[in-house]
Amino acid sequence: MTQSNRREPGRERHRGAVTLRRQAITTSTADQRLLDSRARADWKTKDAWRALRILSEFVEGFDTLADLPPAVSVFGSARSKPDSPECQLAEALGAALARAGYAVITGGGPGVMEAANRGASEAGGQSVGLGIELPFEQGINEWVDLAIDFRYFFARKTMFVKYAQAFVVLPGGFGTMDELFEALTLVQTGKVTRFPVVLMGTEYWQGLLDWLRDTMAAEGKIGPVDLELICVTDDVAAAVRHIVEAEAALNTEQEAVRADAVARTAADQQAAAELAEQAEQTER
Repeated sequence: MTQSNRREPGRERHRGAVTLRRQAITTSTADQRLLDSRARADWKTKDAWRALRILSEFVEGFDTLADLPPAVSVFGSARSKPDSPECQLAEALGAALARAGYAVITGGGPGVMEAANRGASEAGGQSVGLGIELPFEQGINEWVDLAIDFRYFFARKTMFVKYAQAFVVLPGGFGTMDELFEALTLVQTGKVTRFPVVLMGTEYWQGLLDWLRDTMAAEGKIGPVDLELICVTDDVAAAVRHIVEAEAALNTEQEAVRADAVARTAADQQAAAELAEQAEQTER
C-alpha cells in the first residue's frame, strides 16, 4: 500500500466491547442517549434493548472481577502530570497496597490513575482499570493488567464499590468528588459495612474539610461523627495501615457475630432437646 493510500491512525473511542475510529465515532455517549429526556419518543422502542445492554455490563463486570483478591479503589485526576506530587504519591500508594496484598482498581485513565496502576503493577500486584465511554476518549493506560470498558457510569461505579475494601481519594475534579461523596453516603447510611475512605493530599483537601466542619456540620446537615468517616493523611504507610486495621477489625467483628450465632443455635437446640425429654418423661 502506498503512503498516500494509508489511513491516518486518528483517535478512537471504546463503547463496551466495541472500538470506534475516525468517521465511525459518534458525537454522543450511551449515558447521554439513556438519560436525555428529549429522546422520549425512543423509549418504547429502544429502552428495552438498553436494559439488556445494562444487564450485560453488570454480568461482564461481576464475572470478570469475581476472582479478584481484596482490592482498594484509588481515585484522582486524569489531568495530573506524571511529575506532580499527587502522581508520585499515587505511584507509591499503588506499590504499598500491592505489597500489602491488595489489588488496585482505578478508572484506568491517565494522571493519578495511571500512576497508581503503575505502582501496583511494578510491585507485582494486580492492576485493574475500569474504563468509561466519554466524549473525550482517554483509553486504558498501559499499566493496567485487567481492564473492562463500560458504557454506563452507574454500572462502572457499582464495580468500584463491590470489589473494593476501601477507597483512597487523591486530588481530582468532579469525577473524583462524585466517587468520594458516594462512598461517604454509602458508609453513612449503612449501605456498606465499615468501608475506609482515605483522603491523600492534605493541602488540596483542606478547604473542603474546613467547609464540611465549619458549615455542613455546624449547621447540622451532618453529624460530628460523620466527619470521622474520613481518614486524612499524606503518609502512604499510614493510609495502608488504616485500611488493613479496618479490615482486621471488621473480620474480628464478623467472627464474633458468627460465634454468637453458633452459640445461640447450640443453646436453642439444647433447650429443644430438654423440652422433648421432659415431654417424653411426662408421657411415661
